[in-house]
Amino acid sequence: MDGRDGAGQVGNVRAWLRGLEVFAGPLADFDPGAAPADPVDLFLEWLREAVAAGVPDAHAMTLSTVAGDGGPDARVLVLKNVDGDGWQFALHARSPKGRQLAGLPRAALTFYWPLHGRQVRVRGTVEPASPERSAADLLARSASARAEVELGRQSDHLEDTGERERALREALARVESDPALVNPEWTLCTLVPVHVEFWQADRDRLHKRLRYERPGPAGPWQRHLLWP
Repeated sequence: MDGRDGAGQVGNVRAWLRGLEVFAGPLADFDPGAAPADPVDLFLEWLREAVAAGVPDAHAMTLSTVAGDGGPDARVLVLKNVDGDGWQFALHARSPKGRQLAGLPRAALTFYWPLHGRQVRVRGTVEPASPERSAADLLARSASARAEVELGRQSDHLEDTGERERALREALARVESDPALVNPEWTLCTLVPVHVEFWQADRDRLHKRLRYERPGPAGPWQRHLLWP
């Protein structure tokens, strides 16, 4: 950092960060007392409002898992679906996240819509779908996306970009020659929630937090307000 960027000198980074505006809004309204009994209904309401307001990539979410060394790991994925069973996403079984979830099938999802000052946090167990449902999800993707799945080397060290381009061209040729080609490692997953928290920002820092908790997989949801 040499003073030519927005942060200025290294010693001024803290002051620069503190000076950045947060909760610029327009912030959305939220009445926890009027929240529906099922968190899925409230999530879809918030998601639709984010999309209608033009929030970029409103269906993007951070998936957090536990790595083999016990440390946290996180990355951004796209939400596939949400229904009474839970929140769905897809992955390659041999990717880092796939291996991590095979070892410990628990995860968290985080959605953040800054325009409305809203955040949703989902925690629970992760269950793989049947091979048939996973295959249907893969076949609905574009040819280039399916070719990427065929590579099967996500997060491996890359020594030569030319090798990557050649491998992708070969994979794309296989997909185009066989439209029904399905990689068995592709897995549709459902995060079955035990906690779903809805967080609404307030400029005075009196943030509204409502958490849905379910003690058992088949039990009714309980709603609790949380301190900011």
